[in-house]
Amino acid sequence: MTKRFGFTLAEVLITLGIIGVVAAMTIPTLIANTNGAKFRSQFKKTLSTLNQAGLMAQAQYDFDYAGTTITCDEGDRTGAEQHPDTEMSFCAILNGTLTGQTYQGTVGDLIRNANGSEVEYELVSQATISADYADYKAYTLADGSIVAFDASATGCELAIGTQMTDTVLAAGGALESCLGFIDVNGVTLPNKEVTCTEGDTTQEVQTPCAVKNDANHMTDVFPIVFHDATVEPASNAAKYVLTSAK
Repeated sequence: MTKRFGFTLAEVLITLGIIGVVAAMTIPTLIANTNGAKFRSQFKKTLSTLNQAGLMAQAQYDFDYAGTTITCDEGDRTGAEQHPDTEMSFCAILNGTLTGQTYQGTVGDLIRNANGSEVEYELVSQATISADYADYKAYTLADGSIVAFDASATGCELAIGTQMTDTVLAAGGALESCLGFIDVNGVTLPNKEVTCTEGDTTQEVQTPCAVKNDANHMTDVFPIVFHDATVEPASNAAKYVLTSAK
């Protein structure tokens, strides 16, 4: 009897094929879970940074997002030059309270590299963010996140006792001009607004919504609203991400 040691070529190829099939089925899920966790963590971090900026402005300069009286385009200095010692604007708050930030002008001025070519930044998909988002003012933070807000944002105050609802955020509402978004991934794709996996994505932040950790829903762009010394989610999907652990 002849003893055989090792494996035949056919057996090796079959084993490699099985490994390849398993990898093809599991790796995309693992990547989506990793990216989803990164986007979630970065959103919470950036939101915290903006809230700290509002509180710091109130403490050091005696005004916050509600106390702003001019836009980044008003006054004698540009948005990049405004400072809370002399101007009361969103740009002044961010310039005076954050380190490592860069004023980019408008969202439409942002450029990303696409296969060696420079193309204008744009949202691949949006559910609640305004169609005029390219005119929003934009900052890049030290960690690469993009913070954008309505160019006309001033006096963003929510009356005490007023609930955050879609009526407040919608056209004609008290905070209509106080909306913005965070792209935690910077100009890098996917540039998609986070959306509900279960239920409709809406500005009704009080409406139940669930966002699963997949590449189609747990993405990198989160709608936000500024008011008083606070920045919070402006969609039910973004609120779910903020308030859920995973």
